[in-house]
Amino acid sequence: MQLHEYQAKRLFDVAGIKVQTGLLARTAKEAARAIAKLTPPLVVKAQVHAGGRGKAGAIKFAQTAEEAQRAAEDILGMTLRTKQTGQAGLVVKSVLIVEASDIDSELYLSIVTDRASRGPMLIASRAGGVDIEETAERDPDAILKFEIDPVRGLTDHACRRVHFFWSNGTFGMKDTAALLKGVYDVYMRSDATMVEINPVVVTPEHELLALDAKVATDDNARFRHPEWEAWAKGHDRDAREVEAEQHGLNYIKLPDGTIGCMVNGAGLAMATMDVIKNHGAAPANFLDVGGGADVEAVTAAFRILAADSDVKAILVNIFGGIMKCDIIAEGILAALGSVKLTVPLVVRLEGTNVEQGRRIIAESGLDCETAVDLSDAAEKAVAAAGA
Repeated sequence: MQLHEYQAKRLFDVAGIKVQTGLLARTAKEAARAIAKLTPPLVVKAQVHAGGRGKAGAIKFAQTAEEAQRAAEDILGMTLRTKQTGQAGLVVKSVLIVEASDIDSELYLSIVTDRASRGPMLIASRAGGVDIEETAERDPDAILKFEIDPVRGLTDHACRRVHFFWSNGTFGMKDTAALLKGVYDVYMRSDATMVEINPVVVTPEHELLALDAKVATDDNARFRHPEWEAWAKGHDRDAREVEAEQHGLNYIKLPDGTIGCMVNGAGLAMATMDVIKNHGAAPANFLDVGGGADVEAVTAAFRILAADSDVKAILVNIFGGIMKCDIIAEGILAALGSVKLTVPLVVRLEGTNVEQGRRIIAESGLDCETAVDLSDAAEKAVAAAGA
């Protein structure tokens, strides 16, 4: 789960990380009350799960309270479109209004879960306020990366390493260590997969301040964090993702894709998405129904895919193992009895009882194409979608 900036900054505040003074507002009236309690100049920031807010006009600076009020009214209710949101965009339902800070320089800091090393990775850069990918491409020497031993934790030696990489004498070693250990504390206590500050600013008073905050948590740790239920309320989550979660499905909407995918198994889902890309189209989603999906779950999966206006064709790619192909085929037919599809359907079955499963699909009169292998399935789905 991704946290909004205001939620992440609450975690930062508890961990002793310095952040701007700010208040959340969901309406124009709430914005007015918040602005009255703050000292201009102010910054009004849309609370959505997407980068590139500033370029899209969803972060505005205001010299006066009146300007801040107008900015809040402009941003609330706007549909934000960035590279991360796709053309559909996200409606801004809340804004964070903060007191502006003077800036001497900007830095970058994150701790992320690194799949290769199977542990936390610290990434620091002298160039903050821009995409870290751009910095890596343009100036690799401006980035410092190293693994953190989860048993030893973030050591004083690691903090000194970052400090000497960052510092030009404008802030002290204690400030660097306090910031790094605060971020690592948030990462560990929150079962996070990423904690990012971009930028970390150095103020004229030589303080390190978290100007932005991004935290993503591991949903597998939900049982340890009852407070996450409250955090999730009011999030700008896709309604289809909420429904999928209720049925035990793993579903993620992807921007700009046209092929709806229904697959059992995360690895097979990733392979399916790759093959669709290799055939010149893009997947509209990641949807893993799991190895033991029943008719109710498959019905929900079809309903979710059918509700996506971006989907121009659906590709079902199922491997029958624990759940045999004939049972899967009967489940697909039962599900489609209650869900009306208006887009082409391609079905590829493989595994135990595959011939019986294919025969059930073929004799059902279902309006769909069948495929013998993954490449054949992807090719037919891309053609059916007009991609």
